Amino acid sequence: MKSEDIIHIAVAETSAIVRGGLAAILRRLGDLNVQPVEISSEEGLRHCMEAHQPDILIVNPQFGGWFNLGSFKEKYPHADMKYVSLIYTVVDSSQLKEYDESVDLFDDVDSLTRKISVLMNVTDDEEGDANSLSQREKEIVGCVVRGMTNKEIAEKLFISVHTVITHRRNITRKLQIHSAAGLTIYAIVNKLVELGEVKMNL
Repeated sequence: MKSEDIIHIAVAETSAIVRGGLAAILRRLGDLNVQPVEISSEEGLRHCMEAHQPDILIVNPQFGGWFNLGSFKEKYPHADMKYVSLIYTVVDSSQLKEYDESVDLFDDVDSLTRKISVLMNVTDDEEGDANSLSQREKEIVGCVVRGMTNKEIAEKLFISVHTVITHRRNITRKLQIHSAAGLTIYAIVNKLVELGEVKMNL
């Protein structure tokens, strides 16, 4: 799967605050194109499975009293999707063995992005080209050649400084460009910035 492909994620949770908050964050995962749907009841989950099967189901293990994942898989044996437990209360870890992954209230945007990317086998490379940049990496290149600091980039893109540094390292590895001048030329040639936007370091 490519990073620009749509990932359909169903969030099954009775709490409107938790469900709505998670759905809002999923929409903000800049590196992934996520379309979440909120599910507040077992009937809603049934309708979702009958209407359009999601790629990922994020479900509170206590959804509907106790969400029996084994029975759910038997009921929908054709369902080719990943199951993620949504944890924000004490849960016996042995009851989560059937889940592919788990998320909790302390996960940040970067952690969610990473977990979903691994689950869906998302690659940043377009057409398998190791030199191509993801949309987020292109945004960061544009910010760098405009003279923004890592902190300014992190604030603008709502990501951590650590993530900015990781992206910049990946950009250098992919492009094999090790100078600001080289990166500026790349950005101009690939129309990531206009010439007038470039910050000149004289």
